Amino acid sequence: MSLLRIAWRSIQQRGLASFLTAVSMALGVMMVVAVLSVHGVVAKSFRNNSSLGYNQIVGARGGRLQLTMNTVFYLSKPVANIPYEYYLEFVPQEQRQVALTNTLRGELHEAQWETLGTLLALDAGSGAGLAGFGPRLAGELLEQRGQEQLDLARGGKFGQFTAFAIPVCLGDYFGPFRVVGTTPDMFNKLRYGPASDQSFEFAAGRNFQRWSPEHGYFEAVVGASVAREMNVGVGDGFSPSHGDPEGDQHGDQFKIVGVLDYSGTPNDRAAFINMEGFYLMDDHAKPIDTGVVEEALDGPADRASSGGSGPPQTEPEFQALPVEQREVSAVLVRTTSDIVAMGMASSINKGDDAQCVQPIREITLLFDEFVGPVQLALLVVTALICVVSGVSILVSIYNSMSDRKHEIAVMRALGASRTTVMTVILLESVLLSLAGGMAGWAGGHALNTVASGEIEARTGVSVGFFSLAPPLENLDLWGMGPIIGLMSPELWLIPALILLAIIVGFLPALAAYQTDVAKSLGS
Repeated sequence: MSLLRIAWRSIQQRGLASFLTAVSMALGVMMVVAVLSVHGVVAKSFRNNSSLGYNQIVGARGGRLQLTMNTVFYLSKPVANIPYEYYLEFVPQEQRQVALTNTLRGELHEAQWETLGTLLALDAGSGAGLAGFGPRLAGELLEQRGQEQLDLARGGKFGQFTAFAIPVCLGDYFGPFRVVGTTPDMFNKLRYGPASDQSFEFAAGRNFQRWSPEHGYFEAVVGASVAREMNVGVGDGFSPSHGDPEGDQHGDQFKIVGVLDYSGTPNDRAAFINMEGFYLMDDHAKPIDTGVVEEALDGPADRASSGGSGPPQTEPEFQALPVEQREVSAVLVRTTSDIVAMGMASSINKGDDAQCVQPIREITLLFDEFVGPVQLALLVVTALICVVSGVSILVSIYNSMSDRKHEIAVMRALGASRTTVMTVILLESVLLSLAGGMAGWAGGHALNTVASGEIEARTGVSVGFFSLAPPLENLDLWGMGPIIGLMSPELWLIPALILLAIIVGFLPALAAYQTDVAKSLGS
């Protein structure tokens, strides 16, 4: 009979004790597999989001990590806002010119120009009043008007270095989810994925428009998780809550025109609304001292009103909020090259208006400095649980030694050497450890399979029964980082369990080795 079979028969003779010992080991290994799987999901999700499609975030001065967390993951609170005109420094000349035509000071300038033009005409016709001062004044006004138009004609300061710039406005909620005011470029131009080559797809509907005859400025797109958890779809409407999930709801309602497909990005858990509609909601316009402007114009309050029986068939340009009353929480910027990005960031950070952060750098620091150590701590705790389970194997076998002295003595009398008896005990420990370890591995991956749908829905990471945890690239255990990073840590479980079994089985094996044959046979 082989030594392995002898060890197995010995385990069978102590069936209940062996079973409970294997179960304790299985639970320990299951926890190790669970921690490694969580690490793998987090790491893979991080890699999926490590290429955001943009390489810079421009926002108000303050905490760099807070700006990143708030803008990328829609967590934390906005640091502050930056003027809308600062965002226009990142756009092409045509877009900037169109935006700056909708300004209070521009319309006041036009009103003043028309008034002065009328006075000049009257002066020239009457030959009195300004006593020939009209032509000189007209020349000065023409020069001033030319300078104004020259300013409108220029592109943004950083426009030539920017591939695209997408503004975001934060502060409202749809249930527990953040509401993001932005432009259609969020889904028309932005790409995601490891290579930044994946476009956002719609499971239903379409992207929102800046203005539509059907819904005006009040169109919205919701992420896949939002649609599922809030039970909404295309055609439904919602009113954002101001400032807090439990805050007061705005009177304006946005119509959902699109539902995003799962992407595994934070956009799955956000609701996106047209930025023009965001500005028109109560308390979203920047308060300014209009003074004479309100008298020269019909009043900016009329601009911000979104009432009426329904959207007109053509875009009411007067309804869009003027630039002076607009602010943005941040701007997502994609530069034309990485070399340009460094100079742009330096130039922005030298000023007092805003700061420029590299989101990938901030996320990497967060992952390495906070997430990695927590995962390491969890891994160490679960490894200690396995050690405790191994000690239970030691206790189980060692406690049985007093009952097995006669059995060991018979084996010795039949010609078995001390080394053979010791090997049988060690094999017993290894079998219990491996049996529990395999059961724990299977149980851990079975749990992953059961939860795979929820995991994929929340992170975009697909997990199957045979999906192994990725290498622990961010962990460096005792200088073994390069070695650990070569393969999945789950493949280290088998040699680790065998080594643990030999260590904990050594004490009872030594007791068997030292068994007094004559005394045990006599008893």
